[in-house]
Amino acid sequence: MNAKKKNQKDNTDAIEQIEVIEFLCRPAAYSPSPCDVAHIETHGAHVFLAGNIALKIKRAVKLSYLDYSTLAARQKMCEREFALNQPNAPQIYRRVVPITFDEDGTFYIGGDGRIVEWAIEMNRFDEACLLYSAVKRGALPDKLSKNVADTIERYHRALPPKKFVAGKRIFDSLIEQISTALATAPADVPVAHREAFERGAQDMLKLCEHCLDLRAKRGYIRRCHGDLHLSNIAIIQGEPVLFDAIEFDDHLATIDVLYDMAFLLMDLMHYDHKREANVILNRYLCQSDDASTLYGLQALPLFLACRAAVRAMVTLDRDRLAGERSAAQTQKYLMDALNYLHPPPSHLIAVGGLSGTGKSTLAASLSPMIGPAPGAIHLRTDLERKMMFRTPETRTLPQEAYTKEISGQVYQLINRKAAVALKTGHGVVVDGVFADPTERADIEGVARRLGTPFTGIWLAAPRDTLVVRVAARTGDASDATPDIVDLQLCRNTGPIAWTVIDASGKTATVLDRVIDQLELEAPSLHRIPATI
Repeated sequence: MNAKKKNQKDNTDAIEQIEVIEFLCRPAAYSPSPCDVAHIETHGAHVFLAGNIALKIKRAVKLSYLDYSTLAARQKMCEREFALNQPNAPQIYRRVVPITFDEDGTFYIGGDGRIVEWAIEMNRFDEACLLYSAVKRGALPDKLSKNVADTIERYHRALPPKKFVAGKRIFDSLIEQISTALATAPADVPVAHREAFERGAQDMLKLCEHCLDLRAKRGYIRRCHGDLHLSNIAIIQGEPVLFDAIEFDDHLATIDVLYDMAFLLMDLMHYDHKREANVILNRYLCQSDDASTLYGLQALPLFLACRAAVRAMVTLDRDRLAGERSAAQTQKYLMDALNYLHPPPSHLIAVGGLSGTGKSTLAASLSPMIGPAPGAIHLRTDLERKMMFRTPETRTLPQEAYTKEISGQVYQLINRKAAVALKTGHGVVVDGVFADPTERADIEGVARRLGTPFTGIWLAAPRDTLVVRVAARTGDASDATPDIVDLQLCRNTGPIAWTVIDASGKTATVLDRVIDQLELEAPSLHRIPATI
């Protein structure tokens, strides 16, 4: 740029940023120069992919929930984003660097001239590494889903609790903000749907007000990631990495940890990956041996609905900035939100049978089909026993961990957790041997006392099948061996009143038998009342 053009420049940030964007789109801006530069725009940023680096600048824009309209604000937010994200994602974040306009009339990355923009410099990774890309390719392996859940749980556990924050107050203002934003686009958001969201969200908020405030008092509100969707999780060298946490508003990111997780769950279900959402939620909750953790499930429908509605709001903002319209996408998110606010009823299913019948596999397959999204909480006696002894799930416990007294404690814990989850309105699937008639009666009693529908399933298969399956297990929480199978076969289980299912076939075949026998089906997300 020559001196004459410099003198003619409009001094507003918006005009200056246009020129910066043009500069950053040129390969010559970088050293070494890449063959080309890819420019990606979002509602709040411009990202430039050049060789092995990615450069991100804040978009010079002011929206209802963020303000990047001045250079000082963009510098502050770049530095804030780096400080929040670099400790958790050192593989990605490199530095904050100025974009300068030097005396020679040229823009530079990290030059000595007048600073006209600020950027975050990152190590570039292949887009295929994003969890979003993995989901678009197909189903996620359970191992990866559990790894993602473990990463998020560790991240949340390391965050200090925020005291003196009222859980309900957060959602009062959020619902109002969403409703106001949606009202600005009557052509894309039907008035009836917007009003139904506001009404339904307020009703749900009243229902779980005590839950939200109690969780706040118990330390579940923390300064979280705040934007934990599929495109903000990368799989780098086989490990999930969380990045791009919200930096522009600490209040917006100071939330219940389960609300933070709800963005990922909603995003997965939006792309028809409900099973993965169910696996992640169950794994996340399983890390706590405190039954009260499950009490937060009462607020999960509200959390999911607000996440979907926020996504609808952001889609509108993005379209306005790009001069485009994608009313169908906006409406789909809003319909998702409305559906979450009208969850199906809870249901308790217990899956029993001797070791090797495939109880845990069946229970995990059934869980996404039961109760409110993303499906039932799956409680497994094998895992609860390992948690009780603070033992990794694949490490074999000593024989003294399997006394009748210890087993009784495990089943009591399972019953308590099931009761808590059911009281929140959520679905529960429990799996265990349930060889003792008292164990079966006790889990039935949980449902009876709460007035919750109960289904008992008993899986049966020939001895040879059980022995082969148990002997072939690797990396499983069960410590059963062929000898234990024989011991179980000698026990008197008493009369089995539960529905007996032949479990000798393949997993898919057994699942089909259960679905047919119990007339189960995956609950549809399209549950909006006809009155809307």
